[in-house]
Amino acid sequence: MKKNERMLDQIEKILQDSFDPIELVVLDVSEAHRGHSGFQEGGQSHFEVTIVAACFSTMNRLAQHRAIHTALGSAVMEKIHALALKVRGT
Repeated sequence: MKKNERMLDQIEKILQDSFDPIELVVLDVSEAHRGHSGFQEGGQSHFEVTIVAACFSTMNRLAQHRAIHTALGSAVMEKIHALALKVRGT
């Protein structure tokens, strides 16, 4: 991650490049988790992703989630606390 690049931007770019979605929404919902486990001051710890892409049509939910986690890689997954996914095929 570049020094001033937000985690949200990095997640969005990786998912856009990896899956060419027709819909992609990435939200930093960290503030809603203030006081809970994994909360970090300044956010960038809890995210919600909605993604719709053709490649997900042939995958079950577990395979969809695995594909997303693999695309994001350990560099992203180790820096965030929570990632809520809403995934659909076209």
